[in-house]
Amino acid sequence: MPKRTILAFAMLTCLLVTKLCTADERPNIVFLFSDDQTVGAVGCYGNKDVITPNLDKLADDGVRFVNHYNTTSICMASRCCVLTGLYEHRHGCNFTHGNLEHRLIDQSYAVRLREAGYFTGFAGKIGFVLQEGGFDAIEPLFDRWAGGPGQTDYVTKKNKGIAQYADKYPHCSRAYGAWGADFLKAAKASGKPFCMSISFKAPHLPWIPDPIDMELYKDGPYTRPANWGVENGLHLSPQVHTSRAANSYREWVNEYDRAAKNYYALITGVDAAVGMIRDALKTEGLADNTVIIFTSDNGYNSGSHGFGDKVIPYEEGSKSPLIIYDPRLPKKYAGQVCSAVTANVDMAATIFALAGVPAPEGIDGKNLLPLLTNPSGKVRDHLPLFNYWGIDSAQSLAVVTPKWKYIYWYYGGEGMQPTEELFDLEADPTEMVNLSGDANHADELAKMRKMYDAEVAGIAANHIAHHGYERYGKLFDRNLAWEKKASLVIHDTKKAKKAKQPKTNPYSKPIDAPASK
Repeated sequence: MPKRTILAFAMLTCLLVTKLCTADERPNIVFLFSDDQTVGAVGCYGNKDVITPNLDKLADDGVRFVNHYNTTSICMASRCCVLTGLYEHRHGCNFTHGNLEHRLIDQSYAVRLREAGYFTGFAGKIGFVLQEGGFDAIEPLFDRWAGGPGQTDYVTKKNKGIAQYADKYPHCSRAYGAWGADFLKAAKASGKPFCMSISFKAPHLPWIPDPIDMELYKDGPYTRPANWGVENGLHLSPQVHTSRAANSYREWVNEYDRAAKNYYALITGVDAAVGMIRDALKTEGLADNTVIIFTSDNGYNSGSHGFGDKVIPYEEGSKSPLIIYDPRLPKKYAGQVCSAVTANVDMAATIFALAGVPAPEGIDGKNLLPLLTNPSGKVRDHLPLFNYWGIDSAQSLAVVTPKWKYIYWYYGGEGMQPTEELFDLEADPTEMVNLSGDANHADELAKMRKMYDAEVAGIAANHIAHHGYERYGKLFDRNLAWEKKASLVIHDTKKAKKAKQPKTNPYSKPIDAPASK
């Protein structure tokens, strides 16, 4: 064989080996997702009542984000936002709007990373089904699958994918940790980089904590949010008082200590599973090249302003914890706190960037990796917060910056008038003073209105077809009179409360929490 040919062959071999080594060195990714966890329900975010040593350690090792929002703060839509990197009106999946189209999950980080050579796995609550094939069509998209339909169950043996762990871990949170440890063994054996996603049921209703974790908590008292109670919601729009958050889940107002105890105990169970997974990463020798992301699908109001669950755009209901730990970064970046506005749609973009896989063109999410080494930076100027679900009178669009939040409640029926709210989040983080009518803040109001109007135009111009979002370009238009919108309202609004804000707490007797979406 000629020397030139031998040399060319050697160079080609070297290039191929280099490429394979580079592929093998791509980071592993662990995405951990709790359900209904508000930003303040973690020790490292300042909560002294909840016990979360493993999440606190993760934050000490990584970067903690303090302005992380769910662009739609309800489980089904938010989970699709995370997977696809798209806003709800672009992926079209939410209660009353329809299921996720298969073409969109094909563009998700889970599917594209697998196509790029990643070993992938999912366990827990997936939270949606596909238009083509339903729930069963999701399992074949992963190498390892322990997902469950619907809300799943806290009893391990009732969840097919993790039932094998029931004897040792009868409560599902630690069982998911055990599944995660076994996945890591399989992933290591595959020789591929991996992407593992675990979606915990906790701390979603019904509150059934692991007895192990309940033993850690007393009956109270537990610290109420600074804006806790119905009296601290009287200044807010009449529209929001027609929402589910205002009229259900009253245990957060009537039985706060019991609610907090159960809620926190469930979060401690998730924290224990996080510890199990980190221990397994060390045992398998994978810890040094595995990026861990922890967040939740939506916030929870927990009695703030007298509201119970999520959905509405105030801070507690729309913000969740976000912690990202990349062990490959120098230690000087550990323990940083980032105040940039981040979003659930950013999870897909960030995971794509970690894996070196091109993101689908035109997704709404932003890559957060630059913030890990520059936590004072930003990836956007503002973020929209949508509520397209539930009673029409409580649907809204908001925009938020690190300092300001603007909310427009479009509904003008039932004796209400369209309402604007403007909050200075730096001076008033509990949103107790609506500055929209304050002449001293007219310039800020104008700026936020401009951002808002741009988002409305975006909805009108770029929404998915056949999922019921066509009307929102007009409903959310603050320059269009209510009379020209009223015919677009399609849900029953007769049960909406009149524009009367409660003068006293109307919930004098405990009311059991309903089954939750």
